[in-house]
Amino acid sequence: MDISYQPELWGKLGRYPPWPGKIVNPPKDLKKPRGKKCFFVKFFGTEDHAWIKVEQLKPYHPHKEEMIKINKGKRFQQAVDAVEEFLRKTKGKDQASSHNSNEEKNRRNSSEERGKPSAGEEKRKASLSEGKLKKGTGEGKKRVSSVSSERGSKSPLKRAQDQSPRKRGRPPKDEKDLTIPESSTVKRVMTGTVAGFKWPPSVSEPVKDSDPHFPAVCYQAITKKLKVCEEETGSTSIQAADSTAVNGSITPTDKKIGFLGLGLMGSGIVSNLLKMGHTVTVWNRTAEKCDLFIQEGARLGRTPAEVVSTCDITFACVSDPKAAKDLVLGPSGVLQGIRPGKCYVDMSTVDADTVTELAQVIVSRGGRFLEAPVSGNQQLSNDGMLVILAAGDRGLYEDCSSCFQAMGKTSFFLGEVGNAAKMMLIVNMVQGSFMATIAEGLTLAQVTGQSQQTLLDILNQGQLASIFLDQKCQNILQGNFKPDFYLKYIQKDLRLAIALGDSVNHPTPMAAAANEVYKRAKALDQSDNDMSAVYRAYIH
Repeated sequence: MDISYQPELWGKLGRYPPWPGKIVNPPKDLKKPRGKKCFFVKFFGTEDHAWIKVEQLKPYHPHKEEMIKINKGKRFQQAVDAVEEFLRKTKGKDQASSHNSNEEKNRRNSSEERGKPSAGEEKRKASLSEGKLKKGTGEGKKRVSSVSSERGSKSPLKRAQDQSPRKRGRPPKDEKDLTIPESSTVKRVMTGTVAGFKWPPSVSEPVKDSDPHFPAVCYQAITKKLKVCEEETGSTSIQAADSTAVNGSITPTDKKIGFLGLGLMGSGIVSNLLKMGHTVTVWNRTAEKCDLFIQEGARLGRTPAEVVSTCDITFACVSDPKAAKDLVLGPSGVLQGIRPGKCYVDMSTVDADTVTELAQVIVSRGGRFLEAPVSGNQQLSNDGMLVILAAGDRGLYEDCSSCFQAMGKTSFFLGEVGNAAKMMLIVNMVQGSFMATIAEGLTLAQVTGQSQQTLLDILNQGQLASIFLDQKCQNILQGNFKPDFYLKYIQKDLRLAIALGDSVNHPTPMAAAANEVYKRAKALDQSDNDMSAVYRAYIH
């Protein structure tokens, strides 16, 4: 079945559920990905546009009922309503066009009828013609006249149709509805589950070297500026190393999930859990932050204890050791909801002593405990591209598999409780120290009369080139310190990393120096800005 002549279809974009869309024309300056055949698709109910491989596409009408049964999300239903409205409007236009075409045809036929001679006139002309032929022409001329008469009997319209080189069956490309909307921003708002749904390779185009459950995705997500990220493999993607694309489409666990803490990181995590079809109950100290997720299908828990008691696995992501302890040990806290078999996963970045204490009290009540701090920032959390560092109950780590796939690109199991906390502090120590060095270099360039932009360009062409380096330098150059990772939290992590070094008598002079710079930035009221605001500690 040739999908290109059925512009309305179902397309699968990355890890998201099958979604209604239509084939549209890509922008002229946007190159088609190399490799397998794909089409540029606009998804209904969203502003997503993407190159989708042909094996990731299905005709709309034959699969409509199947998709509606699979996906029950609110936004999905809105998308279906949008495509149905589009089809109704298209049908109305087609009917109007057909009506006008029939009227034109009737007028043409009427005109031709008026131009035709009557039967008697035809007979008289034929008789005269025959007489002339008998008098003065040979047999060969008779044949020529006969052929010429046949040609003359066709209308100009008929002759034009006969002379047209176009083949029947397929309409010309410019007759299809391939108009592209003005906006082309990428906002992932797809919801629902695709459990049990598979996209088999097409018979006409077998897929080689692909996962039988989820053929490799080849798509380009388009930003407002239509920038694309070209990987060495030649495929294009909005994300790098998507674990879901590697491991197959996510089948959400049937366990009830709880989540406590909807800050910069927690909000993105919960959003992705919901998008992947998990059943989630949320709680936050500031209850208003729960409203958005309730609208997306989450349930509301009144207290941490209630969330834990009604869910199978409860995740928590809060700011620091004190907040983590208060959440578990405080009034109506996690511990009051723990009973045998209940599972608690702490995703906060804290010290090893704190996480060990929490693990002990949870296990003492018959619960199961896993620490799972995450490496990343708000954007990576929103994109489901966090790196998860886990330690503790290995069985619980396996039970969290679909959740970790929804929120991150990869996860590591590091053994006994405390190991993940230590590793996370070391990672953030390196990151925080690097950020302070970037700020120091940019200010030194400025005071010595060098171009900060040129310094960034040079760094981006060298071995230090990275997304982190480019983004943080851009923040500084633009004076945009909207938090992606709070400065106060990176300073907290540096402080805890220094203490970790002290506990084993290991020197951390670089981290200690960076910590002092962040402390100065905090004194300048930069705590709630992004970590890149450490730059201001050097210019004041």
